[in-house]
Amino acid sequence: MKKILVTGAVGQIGSELTMTLRKRYGAENVVAAGRKTKPSAELRDSGPFEFIEVTDYDAVNAVVKKYDVGTIYHLAAILSAVGEAKPQLAWKVNVDGVMVMLELSREYGCALMVPSSIGAFGPSTPKDGTPQDTIQRPTSMYGVTKVSGEILCDYYYTKYGVDTRGLRYPGLISHVALPGGGTTDYAVDIYYKALEDKKYECFLSEDTRMDMMYMPDAIDAAIDLMEADPSNLEHRNAFNVTAMNFTPKEIAQSVKKVIPDFEISYKIDPVRQGIADSWPNSMDDSAARKEWGWDPKFGLEKMTEDMLKNLSKKLNINY
Repeated sequence: MKKILVTGAVGQIGSELTMTLRKRYGAENVVAAGRKTKPSAELRDSGPFEFIEVTDYDAVNAVVKKYDVGTIYHLAAILSAVGEAKPQLAWKVNVDGVMVMLELSREYGCALMVPSSIGAFGPSTPKDGTPQDTIQRPTSMYGVTKVSGEILCDYYYTKYGVDTRGLRYPGLISHVALPGGGTTDYAVDIYYKALEDKKYECFLSEDTRMDMMYMPDAIDAAIDLMEADPSNLEHRNAFNVTAMNFTPKEIAQSVKKVIPDFEISYKIDPVRQGIADSWPNSMDDSAARKEWGWDPKFGLEKMTEDMLKNLSKKLNINY
């Protein structure tokens, strides 16, 4: 079979997606790629690994040719908070990198998955039940790059027939990889701090409501979309997907059910609060459910139980 390439494979999504793909398709058939971060021993030793810069066409081209790649999951990206601090870098990685993958997919006939984000929406977008097709005027550089990626993927599908597909992820929560500079990072960090310190200082206000998803569902969504019958896909490159919806106060209450002496306080970061306030409170993911059968398995309480169980083992902390 043609190989699968995962860029950003050392990141929060990529580290888990790569291992899931290797179990499903065979470790030798899934090529993990990162830029500088040292991969885990499991990721490095379980299958092929390459260091590449995703904006370097020749470097990525060499990997695609070397392994006869037929599918690319392009996850390498600069996230929202880092993108505001380094907007030029965010554009280079998030847009120029996508262009490299699109051109290579066009040349070699690859299927290409490029994730988008809830950050692709802005303050003029309907806040509740945000439709699949609606106004997109983001006010963060991260959001600007994600909208650009969506449109570029649409263009390459329409113009050249490239099999492009994508998801608008909400905030993602994982017990495997640490967050990498996103606005929703609090929803991961709170579990670590609950176990380590029994307290957490949140950088968002207690009533900041956003959609979220546990990583096992995020991985399933990516693979299910890429395995879907293309004739059923009307939207292709930017499916709204979500699994649960909560505020920092509500996730703290969920943690307290398991760790009763846990306490949360708030010290608002104006940059990340501003980004969060520009995003929807909730998204309508009915198009994904209709077109390729999206059906998440985790809600807040089930996720909290699983996160604390796995992190307690990882950190060797009893609770």
